[in-house]
Amino acid sequence: MRREDESTMPESTSAGDPFGTSEIRRRVLAAWADAPARFREDANAEEDFALSGYRDRVVVELAQNAADAARRGNKPGRLRLRLHGRRFTAANTGAPLTPEGVESLSTLRASSKRDAGASTGRFGVGFSAVAAVSDDIVVSSTGSAVRFSQEDARHAVVSMIESCSTTKALTGLANEVHSRGGHVPALRLPFPCEPREHTGYDTEVAMLLRSEGERERIRDLLQQTGETLLVALTGLTEVVIEIDGQQRLLTRSEDANGADFATTVDGTVTLWRAVRRSGVHADALLADRPREERRHTAWTLTWATPVNEAGSVAPMPPDVEPVVYAPTPSDTALDLPAVLIGTFPLGADRRKIQPGPATDFLIAQAADAYCELLTRFEGQSVLDLVPSASLSSGSFEAALRQQLSPAIIETPFLVTHEGQRVAPSDAAILDLGTGEGAAPLADMLAPIVSGLLPGSWTPRFPALRTLGIRRLGLADVADILAGRQNSPVWWGQLYAAIRASTGHGSDLGELGALPVPLADGRLVQGARTALLPPPEWDGTKQRGHLNPDALAPLGLRVIHPDAADPLLERLGAAPVTAASALTDPRAEAAVRGSLESDDPQAISDAVLMLVEASGITTADVSWLSELALRDDEDDFSAAAELVIPGAPIQGVLYDDAPLGTVHDSVVERYGTEPLRAVGALWAFTIMRAENVEIGHDLDATFDGLIDGLDAWGKEVLHRLGDPAVPPMIAELVCVADLDLVADDRWPHALAMLEDPAVRAAVTTPCRVLTETGETIDVPSYSAWWLRMNARVSGELMSSFRTADADPALQSLYAEIPSSVDPGLARAIGVRRNLQQILTEPGGPEDLLGRLGDPEKPVERDGLRTVWRELAGLDADLVTPPDRTRAVRGNQIVVAHANEILILDQPELLPLVAGQPLIIVPAPLAADLADVLDIALASEEVEGRVTSTGSQRDVPPGVREFIIGAASAYWYHTPLTVNDVEVEWFTAGGNLHASTDDGLARALCWTAGQWERRHLVAAALREPAKAAQLLAESEME
Repeated sequence: MRREDESTMPESTSAGDPFGTSEIRRRVLAAWADAPARFREDANAEEDFALSGYRDRVVVELAQNAADAARRGNKPGRLRLRLHGRRFTAANTGAPLTPEGVESLSTLRASSKRDAGASTGRFGVGFSAVAAVSDDIVVSSTGSAVRFSQEDARHAVVSMIESCSTTKALTGLANEVHSRGGHVPALRLPFPCEPREHTGYDTEVAMLLRSEGERERIRDLLQQTGETLLVALTGLTEVVIEIDGQQRLLTRSEDANGADFATTVDGTVTLWRAVRRSGVHADALLADRPREERRHTAWTLTWATPVNEAGSVAPMPPDVEPVVYAPTPSDTALDLPAVLIGTFPLGADRRKIQPGPATDFLIAQAADAYCELLTRFEGQSVLDLVPSASLSSGSFEAALRQQLSPAIIETPFLVTHEGQRVAPSDAAILDLGTGEGAAPLADMLAPIVSGLLPGSWTPRFPALRTLGIRRLGLADVADILAGRQNSPVWWGQLYAAIRASTGHGSDLGELGALPVPLADGRLVQGARTALLPPPEWDGTKQRGHLNPDALAPLGLRVIHPDAADPLLERLGAAPVTAASALTDPRAEAAVRGSLESDDPQAISDAVLMLVEASGITTADVSWLSELALRDDEDDFSAAAELVIPGAPIQGVLYDDAPLGTVHDSVVERYGTEPLRAVGALWAFTIMRAENVEIGHDLDATFDGLIDGLDAWGKEVLHRLGDPAVPPMIAELVCVADLDLVADDRWPHALAMLEDPAVRAAVTTPCRVLTETGETIDVPSYSAWWLRMNARVSGELMSSFRTADADPALQSLYAEIPSSVDPGLARAIGVRRNLQQILTEPGGPEDLLGRLGDPEKPVERDGLRTVWRELAGLDADLVTPPDRTRAVRGNQIVVAHANEILILDQPELLPLVAGQPLIIVPAPLAADLADVLDIALASEEVEGRVTSTGSQRDVPPGVREFIIGAASAYWYHTPLTVNDVEVEWFTAGGNLHASTDDGLARALCWTAGQWERRHLVAAALREPAKAAQLLAESEME
């Protein structure tokens, strides 16, 4: 049973036949009867269109027919799409249905619109889409109607077959119908019927949907229908969509709010800007198209893109499919930020654009029109229309992009900062690293840089890279401005614009060559060598005031006040202060060349003024000592070669020191402090240098003003083992002019060195950084020089010892006079202990020399201490003495080294009696022999036992005292070796002794326990006390 809203359509027999449907049916049925293959062909074609190519296009095709009808009727196109239950209707305004139209609807490959140049539909095939959803369709128009019914069509075919069943052809037709289950091509057989009511519209297509599945499909299609329909079908101005009483309204209006047209979906307005092209195809372009299509020579195409109320590009509505519209949506993808609508040649299913000359022509026209669309925009939003790169485009899009890409590059659609149109190939944009615009700088550069895009545009917009826009970084800006002559005020405005346009991400280092105008009219490259004047440049010419005239003799690069800007300081320009002016490289050059200058007085005055104001001295910059000063002969000399009248240092200089005197007028004008600061001699001067490498030409560190600096450096390297990589000194501090002190005036000079600042330069060790990162302290240069050269009472400082020196040194070195500062004395190298002497270069030789001096008495304890310490030295670092101290009997004598032996075996002592000996602990004897190059006694004396003895066992109790002691020995009465009577001796692994003491010595020496000899001797003499002696020894 059918529901009320799904009742059958009006019977065809109840109406007339204004559209001549009977004749159409007669011809079709006759053709099928004559040729069943024609029936099969029509049935297949209808199924192909309805069930495949047009399956999901029923709404679009009905809308397309409505747009064509409106255009033919020359009236606004209105369309109502209504779904109620299983009934779907499409009512439209426009030209009514005609007999020719009915024939077109029922003819799959013919159309009544073949000469309608602006029509959208083609050849009547679009109506076939209704067969995909319905078997009962009624088209009502102007009081008449035509019906396409599967049931009626099947009845007509069956009736014809039954009325002439004997005909062979009809038998074939019957078989075809039977093979299709009774299904016939209903759209080929129209029937007249009663029209449906469609108030307000000229034509209505009513369909009774085949099933609930078809209803769901139509509902989905209607819900998906949006403004794309109105964009593609320009003939429609209104579309009403009703689904079971719920209504949606879509409208289109022309020239809306400054746009080319507007679409509205349920009150939401979208403005569109469009470019349209039209024309007539040359016959050659359609030669490969079907004959019917060749007569349709007119072509049109449109590019449309959404805009906002300001006229800028707006986002594409979400329901707009990214395909080519021909003019309804095709299956040809197009991933561009605008909608392309055109009369592109389509395949039979009207889904795919067909390749060929006509398509190629239209693609070329589309590329040109797209470029025109770009020119209709201003502002950065036009970049949204620049096609982005695509790696997956189809053949159509690839062909379009191939023509579009080079065309866009040469299209003047970009508006520059000054409002002119320019092509991307001629455009440039500021990219200062921030990712943001640079409007202030663009304001300044736009008149200079042709094609400069607005500074408000962000350079990171992807389209700019796609277009290959030339990017101008800070380095490019500097290059563009190189050598450009402008007023200082203009330059100041430029710097302020750069400062306002840069930020995080900007590399100001790229502005290293930025031009900078100077106060003297010059234009220099780079701010790093320039000086910024203070906010209020002091124009006075009074002493102590910074002003252009005062600094002019130094050739400084002072920036013009009108161009001064904080940016220049960030680029390396130093503010003009007395210190920055004085340490400027050009000031240094002026000072170094002041003696050869045409006006040394002007340079001298400028520098002394800056020195007085800054407090900088030669301790900070050593080259100040080269400043030319007027001397007492009314000439000019370097400051380092002049003494200030009345200076304390005059009292310590030797008489013919190569020094002049500062002219009295200079002293009167500036006083002593500025003159001392530039190196004129007053007292001892401190000089400093940072990050000094101890290597070749160390003297150059202070321009040769420090005596012996290279020699000190070599000694430091020697101390460090002559490393392959030169070590570094973070800060080198030296006392200057020490070499000018007279030998007999050192006591006064040493008193002057007690000044705290000078004293620290002597006493503070120099810290050296090695290649391994280790820091090592070495004596300062000044301490080294004083130790090597300073004299007291005619003697070098290294000839003296401190009052608290080691006892071993007491008689070898004279005590330093008490007038010398103890701390200063220690730093200089006045002797304090053996370790100090033995570790400094030349110290061991000095000590050995004093040991060989018979005028210097030495105590035996002190001598033994000296020998022990000397034994620990590297023999390769000591020069052996010719004469030295030795012991002969109980006396300490000075003997020639060739006469001395070093006693290494105690048993040989009786054999070398009367010979000078050096006696040290046995383990040190060999090492000391290497250091002194003196023979060991065992090397020079060969002992031979010349008496006869008897073998005895060592008393058992004694072996408790000695680990590994011998078990037997040879007893002699007496024992002689080399015919000399001795108490003990060892030879050939045998022990020989004549007394208990001798046996004890022999046992302990051979067992390597020499220190136990007295204990063992006591045990041998009194065996009864052996246990007591052993217990006492264990308590030691």
